[in-house]
Amino acid sequence: MSWPHHDVTFVEGAAAVRGSWLPKIASVLLLPALSVPAPAAARSPDRVDAAAVAPVDWTPPLSTRGRWIVDANGDRFKLRSANWHGASGTWNGSGSADDDANHHAGENAHRIPLGLDRAPMGEIVAGFREIGINSVRLPFSNEMIHDPRPVTTDAVTANPQLEGRTPLEVYDAAVRALTDAGLAVILNNHTNTTRWCCGVDGNERWNASLPAETWEDDWLFMARRYRDNPRVVGADLYNEVRRSVWDDPNWGLGDRHDWFAASQRAGDRILTEADPDLLIIVEGINWTGLPVDGLPHGRPTLEPVRDLSHTLVDSGKLVYSAHFYGYTGPRHTGATGIGETSDPRYQDLTPAELADVLDRQAFHVAGDADRHYTAPVWISEFGVGGREETGAAPRAWFENFVDELIRADADFAYWPLVGWHENRRGNGWALLHWDAVGRRMAVHDGDDWRSDAWRRLVEAPARTGHVPPVTEWAMLSPDHGDFVASRRMRALPDWDPGARKAACPDGLRLAGLSHTGNRGLCTDVRAGALDPGGGHEVVKDERHVEPGRDWASGYTKLRCADGHFLTGYSVRGAAVSSALCREATPGTLTAPAGRTVWFDRGDNRGTAPKGGDFARGHYKGQCADDEYAAGIAWTGRIGSARTPDALYCRPLS
Repeated sequence: MSWPHHDVTFVEGAAAVRGSWLPKIASVLLLPALSVPAPAAARSPDRVDAAAVAPVDWTPPLSTRGRWIVDANGDRFKLRSANWHGASGTWNGSGSADDDANHHAGENAHRIPLGLDRAPMGEIVAGFREIGINSVRLPFSNEMIHDPRPVTTDAVTANPQLEGRTPLEVYDAAVRALTDAGLAVILNNHTNTTRWCCGVDGNERWNASLPAETWEDDWLFMARRYRDNPRVVGADLYNEVRRSVWDDPNWGLGDRHDWFAASQRAGDRILTEADPDLLIIVEGINWTGLPVDGLPHGRPTLEPVRDLSHTLVDSGKLVYSAHFYGYTGPRHTGATGIGETSDPRYQDLTPAELADVLDRQAFHVAGDADRHYTAPVWISEFGVGGREETGAAPRAWFENFVDELIRADADFAYWPLVGWHENRRGNGWALLHWDAVGRRMAVHDGDDWRSDAWRRLVEAPARTGHVPPVTEWAMLSPDHGDFVASRRMRALPDWDPGARKAACPDGLRLAGLSHTGNRGLCTDVRAGALDPGGGHEVVKDERHVEPGRDWASGYTKLRCADGHFLTGYSVRGAAVSSALCREATPGTLTAPAGRTVWFDRGDNRGTAPKGGDFARGHYKGQCADDEYAAGIAWTGRIGSARTPDALYCRPLS
């Protein structure tokens, strides 16, 4: 993401106001970029020593409990973050990359975190601590990972120990410096190529400029590279997924543009093949449609999560993310002039309207308890111009947005941390700026209007201390393929070859099914984890239906044996294929007969069902909180698609 001060273009993407791009579409307006003099070798006097700052008191790894991120002790860890950009690229995409004028706002990061030519890394990191953050989102590009070219001497003037290293090795050094200072680091795959984001630039999707398989492999490489550093806490999978010239991304269609499926698969692979301790951070879709009045367009953000949410193989590792800038809007790219629509920008909304929009687009994920989608929400980018921003609308928006972050007690990450200045002028969006001879200009120096709002944000009252464990609710969605969220079942041979399989995460039981649509709901409500790691059985017939205990007369019944509970199912097309049953801890399940919950002609979920609507538009059945599902009934009569018609629910002990 960026700021709208120097280069303006219309794009079909999240933020239309960006650094310059190649003119891939006809309607492009470019204004001159701000040119900043090349850095000089002179240094300022010694500044704050990062080692002198008291260590941050938290214990990795991080995980989640409901809407909260917690540390290893179960104490709330609020991400008070900001973005140290540069390694994902600052080149605008045209002209020589060696010329500062061809980089966003004239700031050439040289393919590494910005500012290492102007200040020692220890001083930069100490500055982060001074302004009150505890974590850093550290963008990288896929190209950077494989770039063999050593950084130039000019790129690390203030850090000569980094001369001759590759961009990835400099990124390593930045990670080490940040974590040595007690800061948490979130790895962020910002772009495919090392250039400024985000427009129609070849970086619109995770697989825009490289195969999806390569993207996944790069993530495994990065997660493994830092898995021995416990303060590397998160994998932010991809930045601002948006429309390309021809195609929109989507959330659940099952094609190669399906961001939901791609992020689900990558998250599971990272946890199972690289580092089980990482938070998996999934940003919503940033833009779809053509920004033309009268044509469909908009910013879905996290709205689709309400109907289709991720279920990772490890509960307590999912965080959702969203970006907000005042000059964009819920249906506005941020363009000015060509490509601008009549839709309001966020900064045009009243405080009440802004609150409503933020709740709808993002904060509902954290604000709605006991839903399949309940998770922490990290606003991983927001920002505004600094000293030279005189507009009343953007200034008011920033104050109002800070109010909303405080109201929601939301995790956040400001964009950006580091910038350049000359004589206290230049691109003012950063919180910390250095000039060519190493003189620092910070947000709290006394002449930055954002200072009070920033201090108010980082010092705002927030939930602290221990967060008790919460009930887990999770969706199963074998819409287009297997959706096996169980580590145990993933490690075993295919339990129903040719069918699409769905299994709850280990420790959760199946609580609900939909009549059509193949969706399921898992939980550990009331009972916690029922299984001690015992065996499982795949049931494809009525072997466990006792004579005289026909709980769905005339229907085919797949029932678990006594002492077993339903934890998954498989389908062929829409038809039920098998039931997956797991052995429970002795004494946790009762033997008495249960009840039949029919849902073939309407919803049957009780009077106040938890978990949320896990199959919107379809009939659903759900066992009560003090029950477990022990069977599925369906019929093969003429006109039936052999979809689930009833659940057999039995009482917990």
